Amino acid sequence: MRFDFVTIFPGMFEPLLAEGIIARGVKQGLLEARVWDLRDFASDKHRSTDDEAYGGGPGMVMLAEPVLRCVEAISGGQAILPVPGQTGLSVPHLVMTTPQGRRFDQTVAKELREKNWLVFLCGRYEGFDHRVHDLLQPDEISIGDFVVSGGELPAMVMADAVGRMVEGVVGNTGSVEEDSFFNGLLDYPHYTRPLELRGMGVPEILLSGHHEKIRKWRKEQALAATLARRPDLLASAELDEEAREILERLNAECKMQNAE
Repeated sequence: MRFDFVTIFPGMFEPLLAEGIIARGVKQGLLEARVWDLRDFASDKHRSTDDEAYGGGPGMVMLAEPVLRCVEAISGGQAILPVPGQTGLSVPHLVMTTPQGRRFDQTVAKELREKNWLVFLCGRYEGFDHRVHDLLQPDEISIGDFVVSGGELPAMVMADAVGRMVEGVVGNTGSVEEDSFFNGLLDYPHYTRPLELRGMGVPEILLSGHHEKIRKWRKEQALAATLARRPDLLASAELDEEAREILERLNAECKMQNAE
């Protein structure tokens, strides 16, 4: 899988490519990552990538032309607009990081994983000239209802979430499949050494060696955590019959406690 990052601050991506999941995937040859300095595609001697907004107002606006030239360079001079019906590495999937985009979650991460080639357009200031939206038709995505200084950090967050799902990048595939949100639920509690810590122990069931009981306990803990902290996730979570029975019991217990 390939990631391309379009930015005016390429140095921000050095830690991403030096340590962690993405760096590991690149070293293993499972991921490819390239960082493009948008200033290299400017048309003036000052390497300008932004200017004042037409109509006035505070803040600067990212110029469209450097972005278009950069995307054309990334795609090998191919047409800017996506070609219907083409898939795979021949056509990149453009992602624009923006607060106006759809909300990023594990479902979106799985969707992006199937694209094979992602180009992240990292905006700054007041965002891109709107003609970038009109001409490139990028997939606009937000990591939450808050504002950060630019699109670089959101792009890194998304790349990490997507890249770790590429087979082989994370050593134990099972750990990815049991991550929070992978199946729509929060994760269950995890414990390791020491057995006792400041008077607090480890749930006995985890020491029992009974794998079926441990599996069911973990499922119940994940459902209980989701019910308590993020009940909104349950509407779209992937629940089998066993999970639905556990959830029904947890709901009943919760109602009884509230009635007391």
